[in-house]
Amino acid sequence: MNPLLHDRLNMALLVVAVLCLLAGLALTLTERADLAMIVWAAGVVPVLAALVVEILRSLWKGEVGLDIVAALSMSAALLFGETLAAAVVALMYSGGTFLESFAEGRARREMSDLLSRVPRTATRHQDGGLEEVPLQEINPDDLLLIRQGDVAPVDGTVQGDRAMLDQSALTGESMPVRLDRGQEVMSGSTNAGEAFDLRVTRAAADSTYAGIVRLVEAAQASKAPMARLADRYSLVFLAVTVALATAAWWFTGDPIRAVAVLVVATPCPLILAVPVALVAGLSRAAHFGVLIKGSKPLEALAQIKTLILDKTGTLTDGRPQIVSIETHGVLSKDEILYFAAALDQASKHPIAQAIVAAARADGAALPIPENVVETPGEGVAGIIIGRHVVVGGAAFVAATAGTAHFDKAIVAAGSVVVSLAVDGTLMGHIIMADALRSGTADFLAGLRHLGITRIILATGDRRAVADAVTEGLGLDDVRAEMTPDQKVQLVLTERKTGPVMMVGDGVNDAPALAAADIGVAMGARGAAASAEAADVVLLVDHLNRLLPGIEVAQKSRRIALQSVAAGIGLSILGMIAAALGYLTPVQGALVQEVIDVAVILNALRALRIVPDHVGQRATGLEAQTAAL
Repeated sequence: MNPLLHDRLNMALLVVAVLCLLAGLALTLTERADLAMIVWAAGVVPVLAALVVEILRSLWKGEVGLDIVAALSMSAALLFGETLAAAVVALMYSGGTFLESFAEGRARREMSDLLSRVPRTATRHQDGGLEEVPLQEINPDDLLLIRQGDVAPVDGTVQGDRAMLDQSALTGESMPVRLDRGQEVMSGSTNAGEAFDLRVTRAAADSTYAGIVRLVEAAQASKAPMARLADRYSLVFLAVTVALATAAWWFTGDPIRAVAVLVVATPCPLILAVPVALVAGLSRAAHFGVLIKGSKPLEALAQIKTLILDKTGTLTDGRPQIVSIETHGVLSKDEILYFAAALDQASKHPIAQAIVAAARADGAALPIPENVVETPGEGVAGIIIGRHVVVGGAAFVAATAGTAHFDKAIVAAGSVVVSLAVDGTLMGHIIMADALRSGTADFLAGLRHLGITRIILATGDRRAVADAVTEGLGLDDVRAEMTPDQKVQLVLTERKTGPVMMVGDGVNDAPALAAADIGVAMGARGAAASAEAADVVLLVDHLNRLLPGIEVAQKSRRIALQSVAAGIGLSILGMIAAALGYLTPVQGALVQEVIDVAVILNALRALRIVPDHVGQRATGLEAQTAAL
């Protein structure tokens, strides 16, 4: 059934149960008990019918749940004329299923954002001019114009002298890549440089990006379903209930005793308290910037033992940052940054923009560059306060300023060198890299403390870059140069030894996020595709927010388990009392209501969960305030 229709059906059943129960009570006040019984029965029948259909579907799939006990109690109550008890059970059951569907549908999304990123049209060269054509009309060997900022709609090869492409969403490589004439361009790459021509090699349906979309859809379809927590106790509870009800009827000859046992046994505490605890956990996790898409992902998050991490934008910041500045002339480090940033204001290159941002963060007032000439993918030349400045790659600057005097040994894997020459003289180099997020080591230690025993890095980046970034972090394994389908295979392999969580932010991570037991996406700056495919989205761009999210999930599940234990224990006591004749069906329903209230109040404790490290930080702040 369509999830939206299923949610609406649950809401309708709850409304019917409430209205009929209230209407029947009102009729009893007017001494129309006969009519009240009809109204109560009318409220029970649709709930019971929907319940029977759900039970048949579960049995067809080989699943047995607590719903059978609820169906038995409603059916027996109607059969023996205990319609008020049946109406109370119907209300509790419909309320529980509504809460559960609400939890699951709270953050349900489709793949629309992933698909919307695929260009619908392309600009094609035709008869000496340009025309905008639908994507499905593009054929191999067509020549397309890819403007600055455009996403390549299909796979192809570069036809100009060069192209500068941002492939981070596909490969995880944070730095833009320069491709020369004839080199292959993957669909989904963004043009980070000047416009270039693309010779089509594959139709849209066969291109890289379309393949990733299919991988995500296939991974979601094959994902193993998670059983409701309460259903795990269903067989034992069902056997105990039927045994007590049968024994009470057999030894007393009174069928009403059996009805009373079934009414008390109705698993409303489990059906209600478990989703209440988990929904409360969802709300509490969102308070810490962690959006969990339903109660089942929250329950699974609490049991994760293996974590697979992407690198770019996840373990690292995903943006080029200045690592160091090397001087080779009379200018200081601050002056090198000043001249480079001033000239780079005229460039849209991501590295140039990062240099400008760094200078402005230091409070520099940058002059306007003059006579700017940019060579795409190479560098920029221009005039800054009357001085001729050249900024770019070491080879490009060397052609202007002579030998670059650059020691490659100082550059770590994955770093980029930006050289600066002023008035024809080399002045220095700016070393840039995609830096590891601050606090990463503490974050990984926190994960170990929360019970995650295996942590793996999986990246599309080069092996040397992956090894350099993860040095000293104590990861259990590092996998480099991985394609999206290889990441999915890694997830499936690791799942054989226990639940797996995958954390990523790019389009290339989306299939693995969908295949994992729990997929976690960096929602602040990550790709929409990964956010759609994931079960958990970090609403702020801080990976350490995952720690309180996991802790809230673990404590919420613990509270839910407490509710299960309390509900089963109290229900069994009530069933024994009913079997011995101390409770009528209506009294049993009222006792059941008391049990419901008790376990629901316990479940609501999840709204007050305070993760340990958050609580310690708050305590520290309070101590500082008191000292002041």
